[in-house]
Amino acid sequence: MNLFINWNPDLVALHLGPLSFRWYSICWLIGLLGAYLCVRRLYIQQKYGEEKFEPLFLYCFCGIIIGARLGHCIFYQPDYFLASAKGVFEMFIPVRLFGDGIIDSFSTGQWKFTGYEGLASHGGSIGVLLAIWMYCRHMGMKLFSVFDMVAIATPITATFIRLGNLMNSEIIGKPTDLPWAFVFERVDMLPRHPGQLYEALFYAFTFLILWTIYSRNDRLAITAKKEGRKHFIGSGLYFGILLFAIFTFRFFIEYTKEEQVDFENGMLFNMGQLLSVPFILVGAFFILRGLRKQQQPHTV
Repeated sequence: MNLFINWNPDLVALHLGPLSFRWYSICWLIGLLGAYLCVRRLYIQQKYGEEKFEPLFLYCFCGIIIGARLGHCIFYQPDYFLASAKGVFEMFIPVRLFGDGIIDSFSTGQWKFTGYEGLASHGGSIGVLLAIWMYCRHMGMKLFSVFDMVAIATPITATFIRLGNLMNSEIIGKPTDLPWAFVFERVDMLPRHPGQLYEALFYAFTFLILWTIYSRNDRLAITAKKEGRKHFIGSGLYFGILLFAIFTFRFFIEYTKEEQVDFENGMLFNMGQLLSVPFILVGAFFILRGLRKQQQPHTV
């Protein structure tokens, strides 16, 4: 028996006077807050001071937003955003210009505030890695210690971002007759794979796995220290597991999703899959590196 779910939620979750709060924005905020609290706890457990932790959130937030925006513009719509000064302007300023140029659009009122329509997770990943590198240089932190701590918390944010995509009925799956298919009424009346839900569930599972590994090794940290071994934090192991798990899953889940842009039609591997491959390889490298370093009798 088909149990198709008709899906057409209100985009706005809450109205407070003239202000409205969309589900997508709320999901982003919950995801960022969850990651913030998780990394803060890890910093405390790893004996890093509050003054070291506080700047990290701002670095990561800016890195994610800027990277995700530039990633979408460069990877998925370069023909529009890189073809003119107007397009380059729209990459950074959340407006759409309808005039012949930047000055003409504003002087004649031919512009519209749109927000940042288009954020790419691969670009966000690159952006946050660069932001953490800058943070570590500025704060004198060990790069892979921060990579590992942020890696444990990252799936929390990823889970809620994909739930936000689900509430927006975007990044939809291909048509299917599976009994749990969603009918995204805002798109069409076809039953489709709920790809956003698949990803959200996998990312939540990834967080549980990473936290379980961390908790187990945290309990063994004192014993490891006595035996001359070091703790996994700072070895790059958690960072490697995160990259390998998420982007391997992302590679295969793309087969259930509609192509995001026209140029992907007919490609053997779409842009999301091609961009996932380097992350998978880097993840595998750091898993091996982390396991190898854990056996060495030196501190991180």
